[in-house]
Amino acid sequence: MSQESHDHNFKNLLADFPKEALEWILPEATETFGTILKIEFVRQEPKKRKLSDGYLSLDMPILFSFEKGQILLWLVEFQEDKSRFSIYKLMRYVIDSAEAYPKAMVIPTVLFTNRRKWRKKVTRELEFKLGTKTFLHFEYVLIKLFDMNARDYYHSSNPLMKILLPKMNYEPEERTEVIRQALLGLYGLVTPMLFDKYSDFIDVYAEIREDERDSIRQEINEHKEETAMLMQYLKEEGFKEGKQEGIQAGKQEGIQVGKQEGKQEGKQEGIQVGRQEGVNQALMLFLKARFGAKGLELFERNISKIADIGKLKALIEAAAQANSVQDVAKLVT
Repeated sequence: MSQESHDHNFKNLLADFPKEALEWILPEATETFGTILKIEFVRQEPKKRKLSDGYLSLDMPILFSFEKGQILLWLVEFQEDKSRFSIYKLMRYVIDSAEAYPKAMVIPTVLFTNRRKWRKKVTRELEFKLGTKTFLHFEYVLIKLFDMNARDYYHSSNPLMKILLPKMNYEPEERTEVIRQALLGLYGLVTPMLFDKYSDFIDVYAEIREDERDSIRQEINEHKEETAMLMQYLKEEGFKEGKQEGIQAGKQEGIQVGKQEGKQEGKQEGIQVGRQEGVNQALMLFLKARFGAKGLELFERNISKIADIGKLKALIEAAAQANSVQDVAKLVT
């Protein structure tokens, strides 16, 4: 994976979970300043000193406003390759940001994501002193995911921690359990849309091999209570989201017709279509969680053609009891 793709993935992570990230890395912020009132994602590139300078791209600058009046500008940088990190470059970011936002407290943070032990540490601080006088002191918050033990976060209620479990430290024999904890832990903490998005994230960063997929799915299937909970969650949330989208689509259709009858008919039709699409999406997400993306591809086309909500719900129930992809395929075809 390229550094650009890696950065994009982690930027998305913080964009979707800014409060959860702050709660994890800087819990003292809300303890000191009170409730978060507003979150803004600010301009990414600080100003150049010269037009010939390259872009100084900040990975994720986030501006938090708190109930006690404090403004915090959180500069988060992601590094998969620590050799690319420069404390001097980071300090320039902080100085430029402090000048641009003079009322904000600027806190730089670097998240190192590579699952490797370091032979040499990165520079943690800069300080210039003479006698009793300190002319400059600069440091940042350093988070190294590989220094964190995955098992310590199995029971975390923070979805961010569930997503990052595969990037933490664990023994080789714990690998299957780490992935299972990540997937099943995540589903109860986020919406179906975010579950779908970040189950892919878990898949990519766990680097799941094809020969591992069956054993991982078997581990999930053996925990029947959790599998049933996942099924119910996806079914209910997908139904609700689909219904809401259907209502909105129906309203727009009715408005375009311009008649009261048209509005009502369009609304009802939209609700029905939305329900069908919502349950369809729930079935897709559930099957993907149990059997993986490749398993889903076997019968995704046939599922998309099913318009009967009752049949879709019956398939979700049956899929929860199925032992293999082939069992589900028999029900769909």
